[in-house]
Amino acid sequence: MTVYFIGAGPGAPDLITVRGLRLIERCPVCLYAGSLVPEEIVAAAPQDAQVDDTAPMHLDEIIGMIRQAHAEGKDVARVHSGDPSIYGATAEQMRRLDELEIPYEVVPGVPAFAGAAAALKAELTLPEIAQTIIVTRTGMKASSMPEGEQLETLGQSGATLAIHLSIRNLVYVREALEPYYGADCPVVIAYRATWPDELYIRTTLAGMKDEVRKHKITRTALILVGPVLGNASFRDSDLYNADYSHVLRNKGKKRKVKGDA
Repeated sequence: MTVYFIGAGPGAPDLITVRGLRLIERCPVCLYAGSLVPEEIVAAAPQDAQVDDTAPMHLDEIIGMIRQAHAEGKDVARVHSGDPSIYGATAEQMRRLDELEIPYEVVPGVPAFAGAAAALKAELTLPEIAQTIIVTRTGMKASSMPEGEQLETLGQSGATLAIHLSIRNLVYVREALEPYYGADCPVVIAYRATWPDELYIRTTLAGMKDEVRKHKITRTALILVGPVLGNASFRDSDLYNADYSHVLRNKGKKRKVKGDA
């Protein structure tokens, strides 16, 4: 028996990995985070499978269900949104399984910031503009941020920021980042990225609070911040530069393409 922690992706049912979907299709027990995982994904479970939404459950209840499945020798598809490595509360579950000597594996998924970037047709790393993406959140009710990870510190990098779980903390986000990015820095509010009712609001640090209030967004939104979201003036990378050589291509050498005369 094995527990599979499966990343379901950001929302669109067809953005789950092939590996993740195949595991859901064969596991006799499926436990999923119903507030964020589309029902279409867990509908792929076997017809006679046990399928339970864990959104209203606490940790002990979830582990209890896994222990029962372990006792019965049944594989478990433990389905989380996005990628299990990011804000998935999976580590505490895996720690319990280690203590109980219950085997498990992790199946990665598409994170929300990648799904949002795809919908925006945006590259989050542009030559000489930003080459770093920081995935973070702000301290609110759930937990505080570790020392050194506050936006006032991270903002000094000038990197592209993907700020989770902070849509109700926009005043702080602006105050923390404006000294480094400027009030007119491009911002995208990605609401329910890749879901049928997805919404992408292009705004600025100065304007984002009013835009969010106008659209009455209070949860399930990602804040993307950085010059890459609005900068069309960047140089081409060296990756495909004819005058740049690397191990797979000689400098200045034109490769013959099928169909060339």
